[in-house]
Amino acid sequence: MLKFFSKKKETKESLLDSSAERHTPHFHKLSVSDVRRETEDCVSVAFDLPSDLQDKYRFKPGQYLTLRTEIDGNDVRRSYSICSCPQDGELRVAIKRVDGGVFSTYANKTLKVGDELDVMTPIGNFTSEFVAGQTNQYVAIAAGSGITPIMSLIKTALQTEENSKFILIYGNRNSASVIFKDEIEDLKDKYMNRLEVHHVLSREDQGSDLMKGRIDAEKVEAFAEKFFDLDKTAGYFLCGPEEIIRASEKALSNLGVNKDLIHFELFTPAADSAKKVETNDTVEKKNVHSNVTVILDGDETHMEMDSKGKTILDSALDAGADVPFACKGAVCCTCRAKVLEGSAEMEMNYALTDEEVEEGYILTCQSHPTAEKVVVSFDE
Repeated sequence: MLKFFSKKKETKESLLDSSAERHTPHFHKLSVSDVRRETEDCVSVAFDLPSDLQDKYRFKPGQYLTLRTEIDGNDVRRSYSICSCPQDGELRVAIKRVDGGVFSTYANKTLKVGDELDVMTPIGNFTSEFVAGQTNQYVAIAAGSGITPIMSLIKTALQTEENSKFILIYGNRNSASVIFKDEIEDLKDKYMNRLEVHHVLSREDQGSDLMKGRIDAEKVEAFAEKFFDLDKTAGYFLCGPEEIIRASEKALSNLGVNKDLIHFELFTPAADSAKKVETNDTVEKKNVHSNVTVILDGDETHMEMDSKGKTILDSALDAGADVPFACKGAVCCTCRAKVLEGSAEMEMNYALTDEEVEEGYILTCQSHPTAEKVVVSFDE
């Protein structure tokens, strides 16, 4: 439980997932145990975990859940980052309402304690292993609801590495829109010399040019010069809209930061952005008729597909396979799978690293077969 609850804090078993293996995600029905108003347009939601599901919902800081329910007769699912710390033994996500957002509006206006949602087991690569006894500095740059996975990372790092320090740069419109404002202040009080927070507000004057406006490359470089120890920083965590992530990446690169130390989670692509996978567009692509096998939990689903037709994900769903997915927009990585035989081509990719692509991983929501026989596994 978070320390500012009025009721006595209960001792709960840690939900930390210390395994190095990636688990195939599955939905289970969970009951809502708490709905907390964080800001005018954001709530955090906690879930009851039955004892027989505790192991399935162990998570690493920075991972996310996909929530599913039926709204107005439609199957609606969205992914939300876990904001709780594994050591707290609580499973909690934050949901910020977005204009036209079906699920986020439902969560902010209708969802209540006792309601049940289908909750996918935790997944995600925006994480880090913190080791007791180590002394490091970490830097996080977040904007808006991008704070949600960052909170889990901060709390885990400061609890696990008792001499480490975390610097947070957090961008919002104004002080009223700061998600977890009170909790962040409590953490600053608890870790006085180890947590440093800088609020950057675009519509509220704080008396400093550095703290006013939107986070951009120039601001990040200025923060680094004033507050960071680049030689001692073991990891940079970026989360929020794409333009802020790209600006922060650019600034850190200009400062000579090793790209392996930069970790990011993209919440929303920029409206004018399209991260298309590079292909040889000068060559007219032929339609390939393909026999595709999808493997999930060891079971195989066989399909006949055309490379210019539906995606592998949509074809698998049409064939009755209960394959995992959420955004269908190349952002969340829920539909990640590995090509074991043949080849496939993605239209867009915001989520997979270059290393994952080289290893054969694809986003099935964006992928089409490009060989006569293709085998794709969700179990890898």
